[in-house]
Amino acid sequence: MSNVHATPSMAVLRHDWSRVEVAALFDLPFNDLLFQAQSVHREHFNPNHVQVSTLCSIKTGACPEDCKYCPQSAHYDTGLEREKLMQVEKVIEEAKAAKASGATRFCMGAAWRSPNHKNMPYVVEMVKGVKSLGLETCMTLGMLDEQQSETLADAGLDYYNHNLDTSPEYYGEIITTRTYQDRLDTLGNVRNAGMKVCSGGIVGMGEGETDRAGLLIQLANMPVHPESVPINMLVKVEGTPFEALDDLDPFDFIRTIAIARIMMPKSHVRLSAGREDMNEQMQAMAFFAGANSIFYGEKLLTTPNPEANKDMQLFKRLGIEPEPYDDVESRRNASADGSGVQYIEPNSAAQQNNSQFYNAAS
Repeated sequence: MSNVHATPSMAVLRHDWSRVEVAALFDLPFNDLLFQAQSVHREHFNPNHVQVSTLCSIKTGACPEDCKYCPQSAHYDTGLEREKLMQVEKVIEEAKAAKASGATRFCMGAAWRSPNHKNMPYVVEMVKGVKSLGLETCMTLGMLDEQQSETLADAGLDYYNHNLDTSPEYYGEIITTRTYQDRLDTLGNVRNAGMKVCSGGIVGMGEGETDRAGLLIQLANMPVHPESVPINMLVKVEGTPFEALDDLDPFDFIRTIAIARIMMPKSHVRLSAGREDMNEQMQAMAFFAGANSIFYGEKLLTTPNPEANKDMQLFKRLGIEPEPYDDVESRRNASADGSGVQYIEPNSAAQQNNSQFYNAAS
């Protein structure tokens, strides 16, 4: 087993993490863990850049799945108003507003088990329209088969989000209407079609530390790491089976962020759902632990998200700036030999002259 107490170079991406190794990371003193995570983070990213995405619910409610955390499930009465698939033109307008607010990626989510044949042409037009604005595109539409994945890839979809949610062992406590293998199959179809993978999970659903470790092992031991790894903190919604669960210890959440950064050093680790319940100090600690992506805006699908101007105010106080799209492109084109990406110092002339750079301090 490698010496997890050291701060070794993570130049070589690993896909063979063992439970013993990951348990040892969880057992590290908190300061040692954060130091190691921040050291790994600086090898591959500008430590003061955070990628900014906006998430739009293009079809809300009436989902046939029984995920116990989800207010969109038709199995629970959460008072959520059901909405039909948005018109393509309306989605494009939302994407334009997101870009004007500083987002570089526009994510579209639909409460489906899987998109049907009737809806696919509209979804394809959404991808093409958002892509034409110069934004990265992402969708989460439920399960995809091979043909659906190829169709979305051909339309230009950059990322597909499909979370594993938790460990294989705890999964049955969360959902019964689809299997863990169903989720893995969708991710495989997405990867084989040439799209990038966005996949993470939710913590605070009553799982133990071994389950958080199991989730990260599943993600990190994939043949290719997910390019984006959202780590969500459970948002307890009245009417769902998880509405009365105990709160997760904030330090356990930060540990999960840090270990995700260590195990998947070149992935964007997204501080995702649950930020509304995090104070500024907790969010700042998550950024230090290696989180370098957020959803930006007032609503994250159907649960609250910090207001956009508050995000920018926090960024300014921390000296953080939204990651320029050029940084994403340079990382995408970097060699695959495991070497880290050299980042640009925040106040360099090259960055100041970048017309695509959005300054959070303005």
